[in-house]
Amino acid sequence: MRKMFGECHAHVIMDGLNYKEAISIHKEHINDDAIRRHLKAYQKFGITFVRDGGDALGVSARAKELALEYGIDYRTPVFAIHKNGHYGSIVGKGFEDMKEYDTLVKEAKSQGADFIKIMTTGLLDFNDHGQITGTPLERNEVREMVHIAHEEGMAVMSHTNGVYGVQAAVEAGVDSVEHGNFIDEETIRMLADSDTVWVPTLVTVRNLQGCGRYEESVLDPIVEQAAKNVRLAYRYKVKMALGSDAGAYRVFHGKGLAEEYQAFRDILGEEVDSWLEDGEKKIQATFRRPES
Repeated sequence: MRKMFGECHAHVIMDGLNYKEAISIHKEHINDDAIRRHLKAYQKFGITFVRDGGDALGVSARAKELALEYGIDYRTPVFAIHKNGHYGSIVGKGFEDMKEYDTLVKEAKSQGADFIKIMTTGLLDFNDHGQITGTPLERNEVREMVHIAHEEGMAVMSHTNGVYGVQAAVEAGVDSVEHGNFIDEETIRMLADSDTVWVPTLVTVRNLQGCGRYEESVLDPIVEQAAKNVRLAYRYKVKMALGSDAGAYRVFHGKGLAEEYQAFRDILGEEVDSWLEDGEKKIQATFRRPES
């Protein structure tokens, strides 16, 4: 792993082993020791930039403070924002209507958020290939959410999967799409024609291979489709950046980014550094707390 690459999608509140246990140690008060262990892991791998996906307990905000001691530029939305009844409570706070959403955007900003993270779809459905769990937000909702955040001077990181979800997010002008599983060539062309950076977090599924949690017959097609889409993204010059979703199951802080980089190399089999560097530079320039 070259030192210049940063981790563009992490969750310091998670540990890559057991989500519930990782969360529990912060329930009474934020556990600095746990945060420091993860920051040391990034330091060990020479990673000096981390963009967190947020949490509901203020752990990523505390990590931003501690990261200075480790020479790490740490960015966080403080918490992610989801619509009540839809996926997202695991990492943030919910809203019922756009008035409540607007209040949450202002709350995140007042708490020192560097950007806003929104949740517009669910997750991969491992029981039904090609499908996404839950119901995606409507296009007009996503458009208004992005507009409100941008009016506050905040970039938008969007947890989004599926053709409908990613196309709606790109049309709305999100600054980055996280995950982006189960998309097609048309959607990839839309990404290429936009200013949106795609952070595909490949190792969240690749690292499940061989662990026994899911059948290989379930995982292999997902990995193969993701690889095909990365090749298309490279062909069409989509803006891409490395993010491993560090903290997710079997994706460890520091090591996860090295594995994500290797995944890109394995898929493309050619020099990808300058392409990924450009994507990360755009992330670093865009996902920055606005001037007061």
